[in-house]
Amino acid sequence: MTEAVLSLGSNLGDRLGYLQLAVNGLGHRVRSVSPVYETEPWGVTDQPRFLNAVVLAADEALDHWGWLRIAQELEQKAHRVRQLRWGPRTLDVDVVSVDRVRSDDPRLLLPHPGTPERSSVLIPWLAVDPDAQLPGHGRVEALLAARPEDERAGVVLREDLVLRAE
Repeated sequence: MTEAVLSLGSNLGDRLGYLQLAVNGLGHRVRSVSPVYETEPWGVTDQPRFLNAVVLAADEALDHWGWLRIAQELEQKAHRVRQLRWGPRTLDVDVVSVDRVRSDDPRLLLPHPGTPERSSVLIPWLAVDPDAQLPGHGRVEALLAARPEDERAGVVLREDLVLRAE
């Protein structure tokens, strides 16, 4: 059984609909879904705000490459177009971690290298797993505490938006 942490993001079109598409596409693998948060764009800042969530998932038949394939398939179902790195997107599905797998393959870096600096991932992750650990980096709670207060404050809980697991 492999357990994966997947980060979801969308800032184009039906943002909540695209996040729900990803949750639905993961189907029986979903163990837990975080609340939805709205965040400022990261990287390229001249674009719409994002909706973000984290999914904890498990499947005994998948390795880390299988999780990457599923993430890419979900992005394709959302008609994601890759024109600009860190640019706007219908759906972004990042494989944050898979068990304690470490990978330096440029096609799949694990754990996801941007995670320690992204409150938009850390906050939703803690919402579904208060004891979360990022392999090689320690407790997610400590990583979040190290982020600037203004960055943490920019991750806004959207209680009016809910993702439902099947």
